[in-house]
Amino acid sequence: MKLVLASNNAGKLAELQVLFAPLGWELVAQSSLGIGEAEEPFKTFVENALAKARHASSASGLPAVADDAGLCVHAFGGLPGVDTAFYAQQFGYSKGDDNNVRALLEQLAPHADRRAALVSTLVAIRSPADPEPLIAVGRVEGEIAPEPMGKLGFGFDPVMWLPEFGKTFAQLPPELKNARSHRGIAARALLDLIRERWM
Repeated sequence: MKLVLASNNAGKLAELQVLFAPLGWELVAQSSLGIGEAEEPFKTFVENALAKARHASSASGLPAVADDAGLCVHAFGGLPGVDTAFYAQQFGYSKGDDNNVRALLEQLAPHADRRAALVSTLVAIRSPADPEPLIAVGRVEGEIAPEPMGKLGFGFDPVMWLPEFGKTFAQLPPELKNARSHRGIAARALLDLIRERWM
């Protein structure tokens, strides 16, 4: 079976292909099917993920999986949240992971509270009109490191410090990151739902 991933993010595709491998299903990026990005007008991860899944499924005619994920910083009242990918642009930087990290460290500098969570909401639908989307959430709490550490991963991985490991996500080998990440937690929960309800 083939599913379309409602994302053009190569990092997400690589992680989710590994996580979906046990199903034996092929996960293809929407860009490889000529499908553009969906509008993401909502303020919650679940609403945006569902909008992206419906868009990709409608354009491809395939079942779809979508992920909406972001960083929720305690000192900022949970922001940037759904606006994580565009965080740097609020502060005059161009869009990009390195600039997002730079802007975050600058904005967090006056705060003693460095607690944060990475959140991933995964949605799977069989068709654009599926009345019962499968929804799974993964959340990992940690702290924002004072400077980037590690070369693996993407997004805020270099500054997401995990006290239990004494490392950032960007310092963990991919197998360990996938096992403990917000996306890994959500993906395993979603696979359980797919097996229970679709197979």
